[in-house]
Amino acid sequence: MWLLCLLLVAIVFLRAYRNTFDLSTKTVSVAIRPSERVQDTEKWLPLRILHLSDLHMENLSVPAERIVEDHFGQPIDLIAITGDLLDRHRNIPKAVSYVETVMQLKPVLGTFVVFGNHDYVLRPNKLAQLKSELERIGCHVLVNQSMTLVHNGQTLHVIGVDDYATRRSNLAKAFKGVAAEGVRLVLTHDPNVVLHMKDYEYDYLLSGHFHGGQIHWPKPYHLVKMGKLPRMNMVKGLHFYDNRPFYISEGLGQTGLNIRLRSRPEITVHTLAPASALQHSSASELNSFPQSEAAPTLAIE
Repeated sequence: MWLLCLLLVAIVFLRAYRNTFDLSTKTVSVAIRPSERVQDTEKWLPLRILHLSDLHMENLSVPAERIVEDHFGQPIDLIAITGDLLDRHRNIPKAVSYVETVMQLKPVLGTFVVFGNHDYVLRPNKLAQLKSELERIGCHVLVNQSMTLVHNGQTLHVIGVDDYATRRSNLAKAFKGVAAEGVRLVLTHDPNVVLHMKDYEYDYLLSGHFHGGQIHWPKPYHLVKMGKLPRMNMVKGLHFYDNRPFYISEGLGQTGLNIRLRSRPEITVHTLAPASALQHSSASELNSFPQSEAAPTLAIE
């Protein structure tokens, strides 16, 4: 009997390991809604974002070359990486090389990175090394900072909110100097921060952290210690809080054991566009809009 149980465990483990290679590519379209900050949404051309999260270089089965191959030639305005690149400082060169390979997709507005709780396992000097190396290859690493860009003549604010799980989020600092006008895209690792953003307006927020449960039972009971959102059964995909949209990626890598059950490593392509464009256009028609041509205007706060 114990041999049969051992065999079943081995089969499940093998299946769970194979799942880490089964990359899921998802597309999400989100409407930019008129507000006091963005009054004429009809002039806003679609913004395309390639979103990666939770690379976890120690347990990563998806090669960067596959991401480049899958998305090469597609219009990408911005690459967003929302934290947890690694746990061990010896993997800094590996993580930087991975990101540099993905950057071959040449996003017009650049590649933006925020850190997660696992990145903060590094000693301060090693984290500084990771940040420096990412900046050396051309990434914009935002630690409670914002950057203002011009997207097809329209103002776009990219706001990097530091990791909430390790109590490093500083919303006042991250939003300091962000002009009243323009679309606001927030990048952060732990999505639980949305529960505290009532006084901080944004149009879309990208995050990760939960891995879709990684081992995802009907309800993510094993994530209950990771904040209020898992208790609300919000651990992956598109959600709304205070009528504002945010997305939780299932992530690329794994933590702990290199296995996944009822979850898959994920890459997501997000399109932010006026509601009218989304209502009357298919995904292929949205991709026919011209890509950003203007170089970003940088204003780091």
